[in-house]
Amino acid sequence: MKMYGKYFELCVYPSSNLSYFSDFLLEFSDAIEESGEGLIIRSEEPLDIIEFGIKEYAKKLGIKVETVITEKQNEDWIKKYQNSVEPIQAGSLYVRPSWEEGKESLINVIIDPALAFGSGHHESTYGCLLMLQRYVGLGSRMLDVGTGSGILAIAASKLGAIADICDTDEQALEAAKENFAKNGVKYKNAWVGSAKEAKVQASDIKYDIIAANIVADVLLMIEKDLTDRLFDDGILILSGILDKYTKRIKSEYNSLMLIDEFIKDEWRTLVYKR
Repeated sequence: MKMYGKYFELCVYPSSNLSYFSDFLLEFSDAIEESGEGLIIRSEEPLDIIEFGIKEYAKKLGIKVETVITEKQNEDWIKKYQNSVEPIQAGSLYVRPSWEEGKESLINVIIDPALAFGSGHHESTYGCLLMLQRYVGLGSRMLDVGTGSGILAIAASKLGAIADICDTDEQALEAAKENFAKNGVKYKNAWVGSAKEAKVQASDIKYDIIAANIVADVLLMIEKDLTDRLFDDGILILSGILDKYTKRIKSEYNSLMLIDEFIKDEWRTLVYKR
């Protein structure tokens, strides 16, 4: 969004768990800047309602938060934001925005920050990217459930997989399709919905690999949908799991064999085999 004249800036300084607040703000803004121990969003519209929501969210979490809203003269803050978005390397994958130069020695995945979640910086996405490199083989049938930006399916495609994508958010699915085009790779099937719709939407309803980088509560709800779509010996990658939910997830998915686990900060990525 191009901004003229004055704009509003909201600075959020939580006492802990910065990632929780980053995820919350992603629901309202596609341009979140991380600054030290805080987060910054900007808008032409007043940010009082978002500030109120942040404070209520912090109360529910039992976390102290300081917020500051200021009115500022316009500057080229979009360019400033672009400069703040750093590429990230996860194994042989190099995730970068389109305005950054690629690296010929690595597999480049182009993801421009947008409303759809998934740029590789979050611990859960990073863990999935590493696990995909361990388990994707040439020709693997892969389903990305809750695809968001499409980053996992795009990475899998560049690793040799044939990917299907789905998301309950139609806007996210459209963003994922655009990102596939930017990366010069193709998905096989795409639909609005979740794994259970694969039976209707896709000609092949079983997969070698399913990745679901979603909040733990949803993973607990769709266990059967995911496991039913796996081939024998298929791989299921689950992420978006906070430490406090790990025991419940492992209990719910005990029909599968846990074969791998990646831990970064308070987030876990679990890999199961059918």
